[in-house]
Amino acid sequence: MLHIEDLHVKVGDKEVLHDINLHIGEGETHVLLGPNGSGKTTLLMTIMGFSNYVITEGKIVFKGEDVTMMHAHERAQRGIGMLFQRPPTISGLKLGKLLTAISKDKKEDIPKLAESVHMDRFLERDINKGFSGGEIKRSEVLQLMIQNPDFVMLDEPESGVDLENISLIGTAIGSLLEKEKHIVKRQKSGLVITHTGYILDYLETDRGHVMCDGMIKCHGNPREILKDIKQRGYRECLECRQT
Repeated sequence: MLHIEDLHVKVGDKEVLHDINLHIGEGETHVLLGPNGSGKTTLLMTIMGFSNYVITEGKIVFKGEDVTMMHAHERAQRGIGMLFQRPPTISGLKLGKLLTAISKDKKEDIPKLAESVHMDRFLERDINKGFSGGEIKRSEVLQLMIQNPDFVMLDEPESGVDLENISLIGTAIGSLLEKEKHIVKRQKSGLVITHTGYILDYLETDRGHVMCDGMIKCHGNPREILKDIKQRGYRECLECRQT
């Protein structure tokens, strides 16, 4: 599904990502952990193709196609979608209008899908205007459900969300990633950034990675990695796993 090889990325004059190598197979969901400022969001933004994130070395291959030089809308058309940690408020644009614009063949599904994430009464409201943290995340998940991408990136889906909303969001994301199917039958893949690890209680994941100082330092079982981090912190966790 996604193959990243020797990726180096600059933001402004600073190189933020170095020697990133990552492979996510079809049907797999990976988790990316790391301290604040380690480059996790930069990696997602780079995969999505935002212009402020300049690739100086390496390549990104999606479903066998080199997308390294493609614009964000071209990557979205090919099946990459993203839930943002802090999406903007868009005054004057109703959520329902946006969903209709991106729905392709799913216009008739909008009310049903909106109801499934408790967003049916928000369709006539400006996007994210006056929304709570949980409502913003549910709106983002709803947009992904309508877009129906093959590869889903989630930047801290539990951030600013209460436990009830985490459960609802986790269930919706699990459905989006076809978690009800056996892994060999799944065609959707994902990459999740989490700080707290709460989302792992509601979303099945296959592999974990730790990023520090703009590099992916170790790989393994996501729950075991999270346990090590909680017990030792990031630095000691990395030292332990690298010995």
